[in-house]
Amino acid sequence: MSQFRLRQGRPDDRASAYYVCLKTGDHGRDGESFYRDDPDALGRIYVGPYLEFESELSLILEDHQGVCGYAFGAFDSKAFYQRFEALWRPELCRQFAMPAGDSTQWTRAQKIHSCYHQPDYYCPEPYELFPSHMHIDLLERARGQGWGRTMMESIMAKLRVLGSPGAHLCVSAQNETAIAFYRKLGFRELTRTGSTTDGCVYLGKELV
Repeated sequence: MSQFRLRQGRPDDRASAYYVCLKTGDHGRDGESFYRDDPDALGRIYVGPYLEFESELSLILEDHQGVCGYAFGAFDSKAFYQRFEALWRPELCRQFAMPAGDSTQWTRAQKIHSCYHQPDYYCPEPYELFPSHMHIDLLERARGQGWGRTMMESIMAKLRVLGSPGAHLCVSAQNETAIAFYRKLGFRELTRTGSTTDGCVYLGKELV
């Protein structure tokens, strides 16, 4: 019997999923040492709103130690970002001020706080072919056992049932392991943004 269990995500998974986000927050590697001033900084963007607004497209992987991975999707990215803007971001901005001073001296958490105030809602074109988006993170102990593929395919199957023509995702240009993984799942590169060292690669896959 597998030690892992896959289930739908719930809002009360927030704290444990935030921890997974932290422990994968350095381009897929452990980011805890970089976010000691605010360990939940990343999770407030990449976890919380999905559990709150897209629970049907949220998967949680857990074992005897607790939550060790998640996969999230949003059916209509622009609609998701509208909800984020109206219902999620105002509280983030209330709690965390826009960092001041020289931005090159900001901590990583402060850089994320700046994203609360200046969010990036970029969606790659052609939007009508890839309106959905998704992302996944797994702790080290859950990797290499096929759960990443299983979770991604499950989210894509749910998106197909809902009628999505395709999905995109964004990954750090530094995370070559993740890029290779997504290519094996049939995703192809759509565009790149930012620099080669601090940029993002957008990949997409048609689901019909």
